[in-house]
Amino acid sequence: MPEQWTYQKAGLDLEKYEQTISGIQGHIARTVRVRPGVIPPPFPPRKGGKGVGGFASLFDLSAAGKYTNPVIVTCTDGVGSKLKIAQMVGKFDTVGIDLVAMSVNDLICTGGEPLCFLDYLAMPKDDPALTALLVKGIADGCLESGCALVGGETAILPDFYQPGDFDLAGFATGVVERDQLIDGTKIATGDAVIGLASSGVHSNGYSLVRKVVFEAAGLKVMDHVPELGATVGEALLTPTKLYVKPVRTLLAAHGSAIHGLANITGGGLPDNVGRILPPDKRVHITRGAWSLPPVFAWLQKCGNVADAEMFRVFNMGVGFVVIARPDAADGIIAQLAGEGIAAWRIGEVKDGAAGVEVS
Repeated sequence: MPEQWTYQKAGLDLEKYEQTISGIQGHIARTVRVRPGVIPPPFPPRKGGKGVGGFASLFDLSAAGKYTNPVIVTCTDGVGSKLKIAQMVGKFDTVGIDLVAMSVNDLICTGGEPLCFLDYLAMPKDDPALTALLVKGIADGCLESGCALVGGETAILPDFYQPGDFDLAGFATGVVERDQLIDGTKIATGDAVIGLASSGVHSNGYSLVRKVVFEAAGLKVMDHVPELGATVGEALLTPTKLYVKPVRTLLAAHGSAIHGLANITGGGLPDNVGRILPPDKRVHITRGAWSLPPVFAWLQKCGNVADAEMFRVFNMGVGFVVIARPDAADGIIAQLAGEGIAAWRIGEVKDGAAGVEVS
């Protein structure tokens, strides 16, 4: 008699999938409560249901704020190989914050306001406990950013991922008033370049990080690093800083003076600040104008990495940049300090072919 196959035998357990979905409903609900505009499904979730949004998630843009000429802003990103560190440490409740930060920190570079977020989780088999920890982090990031986690997708792919592997991607939607859109076109000669402190490596460059730390230096995730006052795993899993609230506050107080915003991700200061410059404007950034977090000196020493490569790969302590009129710079820095965020005047806009110099 031919072997009788079932979905569970092929690697997908629908009963466990229902447990997974049930385990994340509370995290989704706590983000929805703080974001006006989310339209709930007409019926409460039933067994096997996906909860908020049903087949798709709905948002009432008229409830987002007093927008008269709104423009939708969308972003997507992932956490990358920082997930490997989470697997090695066995700590999964913070990489969801990284996931949210990678999208919403990009979104606010337009002057926009995040409204809602969706996630995509792919894994070899259903794991309700792991999924709940990951979604907890995502919900935490959404709450801090003032946006709602309105849904997502869990893909069980036993033939694509090895046991213990998983991947995360995120999708953010926001809105900006058309006449308040920030696109870099107002950047002018003499504008101040203000750097906002990062929380560490954030979520970029982890392919290099893993090579220099675990191969070149031969360290383990539980090894203590005296100069960092933390274990390797603790230092490398520090969540990406979320800049939504402080930047939104800056825009409310100094909106007309702010000409450009840049999230410093892969490519470091040169590539990311360069993305928003008009073709006839250059930025000179002064090294030593800000405090370099010790994690970067440690990484550089672990792999004997050249200075230029460090600045090309990592944020080097500056996770976000505001380009503003020079007369507004001191007020912006003081306002950020009042919110507990270190910021420095790290450079200036000059005439010349678009580009960024760090010296």
